[in-house]
Amino acid sequence: MRTRSRRAWRIVGGGVGAVALIALGQAAATWLRYGRVARTSSAPGLLDRFLPTYEIRERHETHVAAPVELTNRAARAMDLDRSSVVRAIFRGRELLMRAAPAENQVPKPFLDQVKELGWGVLAEEPGREIVFGAVTRPWEAEVRFHSLPPDEFAAFDEPGFAKIAWTMRADSLGPGTSRFSTETRVATTDADARRRFRRYWTLVSPGVRLIRRESLRLVRAEAESGHRAVVPEGRGTPADTNAVPY
Repeated sequence: MRTRSRRAWRIVGGGVGAVALIALGQAAATWLRYGRVARTSSAPGLLDRFLPTYEIRERHETHVAAPVELTNRAARAMDLDRSSVVRAIFRGRELLMRAAPAENQVPKPFLDQVKELGWGVLAEEPGREIVFGAVTRPWEAEVRFHSLPPDEFAAFDEPGFAKIAWTMRADSLGPGTSRFSTETRVATTDADARRRFRRYWTLVSPGVRLIRRESLRLVRAEAESGHRAVVPEGRGTPADTNAVPY
């Protein structure tokens, strides 16, 4: 019995060690890759007006078996608190940064939530794309986001801050299918902010990517559910449920 127990603990210990090594490897890769962002060759988009140069770029997308109007509506009404994964990540950040637990709030549409947090709308193409931006010090435990007018955001260079801009976009791929995508860019305003954000990003980037993928899943599920409610079974476009991260 003791032999089996020791063997079981060795297996468990080996598994934990392997996970730890993988996590360390990912952290090291994130640290080394910081600031080495491949620039796209596509035509300039809305984000390029506000952060044409950046240190971090995260882009994710998914195909949705629903018209673009439903996808756009689902994105704007998304409730991240529905996801146990997202709730766990937010709680993990609170513990990691020793921040005060967030107060329970009445559920609100996603866009209302981010505006209340301090994000400002930098640009919008109605029915297609919206860009949010803020200046902040995310490495602080009690993080605060400060919105700026679009022209001031682009020119902002006060030392000690990170400038963050992100977009939600829905594109039509046909009568009953669309693509939902998000892109986030970060640029710091001086060398000290860059050092601080680089350390912070190395720790939190896995969680940030999980949140992005969860947002894709929530939007896709809500839009496709709404589409199935109005399209007779067998007459809709087959779902492509694979999120494609970039």
